[in-house]
Amino acid sequence: MKVELEADKCVASGQCVLAAMDVFDQDDDGIAVLLEETPGPELLDDVREAVAVCPAAAIRLVEQ
Repeated sequence: MKVELEADKCVASGQCVLAAMDVFDQDDDGIAVLLEETPGPELLDDVREAVAVCPAAAIRLVEQ
């Protein structure tokens, strides 16, 4: 799987970090930062949760 983040859409809610802290972080302004573009299968459920709870729909999961 590959994670895509459109940082320009991010509203700095931090929900992605709460759902998948091994994959996302936030910069000083609260904007999401992608730590791991291709996380392992053990993080799939966390990433799907982050996609689901993102209020700006700024995260996309592309399964390869």
